[in-house]
Amino acid sequence: MSHATSGTADTFPRQYARTRRLTLGEPRTFTISPDDRRVVFVRSRGGNDAVNCLWVLDPTTGVETLVADPNALLGGTDENLPPEERARRERARESAGGVVGYATDAQVTVAAFALSGRLFAAGLVSATSREIAVDGPVFDPRPDPPAQRIAYASNRALRIAELDGSSWELAGDDDPDVTWGQADFIAAEEMGQSRGYWWSPDGSMIAACRVDTSPVTRWFIADPAHPAQPAREHPYPAAGTDNALVELWILAIDGDRIRVLWDRATFPYLARVSWDGPAHVLLTVQSRDQRSVVVLRGDAATGATDELWRDTDDQWVELYSGGPGRLGDGRLVTLADRWGSRRLMIDGVAVTPVDLQVRSIIRIEAARVMLSANPIDDATGTGIYEWTPAGVTEMVPETGVHSAVAGGTSLVVRSQTLSSSRPCIQVMRPEGQPVVITNHAETALVTPNVRILHLGPRRLATAVLLPHGAAADTKLPVLMDPYGGPHAQRVTASGGAYLSSQWFADQGFAVVIVDGRGTPGRGSTWERGVYRDLARGVLDDQVEALQLAALEIPQLDLSRVAIRGWSFGGYLAALAVLRRPDVFHAAVAGAPVTEWRLYDTHYTERYLGDPNDDAAVYNQSSLLPDARLLTRPLLLIHGLADDNVVAAHTLQLSSALLAAGRAHQVLPLSGVTHMTPQEVVAENLLHLQLDFIRRALGMSA
Repeated sequence: MSHATSGTADTFPRQYARTRRLTLGEPRTFTISPDDRRVVFVRSRGGNDAVNCLWVLDPTTGVETLVADPNALLGGTDENLPPEERARRERARESAGGVVGYATDAQVTVAAFALSGRLFAAGLVSATSREIAVDGPVFDPRPDPPAQRIAYASNRALRIAELDGSSWELAGDDDPDVTWGQADFIAAEEMGQSRGYWWSPDGSMIAACRVDTSPVTRWFIADPAHPAQPAREHPYPAAGTDNALVELWILAIDGDRIRVLWDRATFPYLARVSWDGPAHVLLTVQSRDQRSVVVLRGDAATGATDELWRDTDDQWVELYSGGPGRLGDGRLVTLADRWGSRRLMIDGVAVTPVDLQVRSIIRIEAARVMLSANPIDDATGTGIYEWTPAGVTEMVPETGVHSAVAGGTSLVVRSQTLSSSRPCIQVMRPEGQPVVITNHAETALVTPNVRILHLGPRRLATAVLLPHGAAADTKLPVLMDPYGGPHAQRVTASGGAYLSSQWFADQGFAVVIVDGRGTPGRGSTWERGVYRDLARGVLDDQVEALQLAALEIPQLDLSRVAIRGWSFGGYLAALAVLRRPDVFHAAVAGAPVTEWRLYDTHYTERYLGDPNDDAAVYNQSSLLPDARLLTRPLLLIHGLADDNVVAAHTLQLSSALLAAGRAHQVLPLSGVTHMTPQEVVAENLLHLQLDFIRRALGMSA
């Protein structure tokens, strides 16, 4: 029986698990029609409902219309997802069901989506939906820009569906290692590229990825709790091993096909693809060592490419979202790290100030570019900015965390502030008042009592959460709760970021969260502070911020310090008790990367290089040689179905600890992946961690 119907009183851990971390019921995945008449989005009917429906908002009236209800379309039956969709949701950390993704035509009059591997189309003006019976299973369906037909991936092929229900294969291979129209693992997991094909503006062609995984080492992920089930084969490109071979082809609907040509030996990573008018594509390719990125213009008729832009760096070139693209006069729009910050580049010239860190490109128009950015000395807030030839202006201030989707002349802005745990989503138009889109997400049963500090000469961003009503003279045990690594922030001006941390604080802890070197938003030098060493500097920053925070807030009891984390945070937690037992007295390490040779190529080699070239760099960042140093309580937690940070990480560390005679605990989670979406697992993990930390620090329940 689910907790939602058990009749027991709701607690925060139960609510947090039941509502998928308070995300259910929140509107998301927005598309704005060019005429500003329709804003399309997905949202479930409530904060306890995991089934997303497709909706259309009329911004002039504020009326929201239900367009597609999966329960009605599937006749009340549960979803049965094809393997490709399960993998996509894992890569996207998607925990909801129903309409979790859709695509529209150019005028946003038709939407296509898949349910249970079946194809559905929705009329966004008529607010009606219907199934189109085609050969399946259907994965990632996308209408062409003129709304005449729908492309979709099926098994390993790319197919075309006509609106009358007939369908045919556009591209496919008999080779079981080859897929068409799907992103490879590295693109989806590490490059932020979940798509594998792109319609031309007139709908006559498709640019499609052909992915050959035959060179990739096969790993096998089994479920030990069900030994009768065969292990699942998973092509996993671990650091220093071969990647998939990725090509880009131009597929004409009439059957002609052309391979886009570039030096794939030098630039094997295909990072971005878009159309540059009706007859050319823009593609961003990256070298294996990630020190070079090139933007190419490909001729759809011949496959020949010309270089438009090249960026190099002695350490690595960071990828970004939202570009490249062109202004109305043809100038190329990119982002690049220049003089210490990430800046907007117009035809190779930096046009944003050096003290502004650009996070992503929101939209490129004829004579302006909309950006997500923050001041380089404070990444806790994110604002929306606009560049025009006249300069840079702030559209939405960075007080709080704001993100936006643009279309027509409108913006959909999602905003969170430190004083609110529920985001506000509104449509902003040049004329008229903003229109709020209804958010059904539940209000959290905890209220963050958080203070953000910038500590020391390097302004280490640090959040400290205390129990509500804690006396000023009360000494509190400390729980460090970091992620602490590249590509993720934990210290932000957003109340919703601290809900689980506040629950731990309310159990009698001072919770401290630190974003040290390597975390995003603080500029190029800050991000590159982890180059060739993912351990020492990251851990040093946690220790420094903790000690400085104790000077600011006397309640922190540094004689009782625990640390918990997941993924990179799990690595950091285990690292802390192994290397600094003088500071950290207990650790909970969830899904930790313990040996970087077991993690994927694109992420790991960016920071540590190729392990075949320099094994010492990998050894100094590995936890396995440090197993003999453990003197503090350590709980290792890992999902056995995790195909991102595989369970071998925890098992190898546990074996090394056992060989060294070091006591520790291991909690294996049967059938659980990296994102632990199961309600009972998510709820009880909080309780089990709390119990372990209390016992380890000698606290009473």
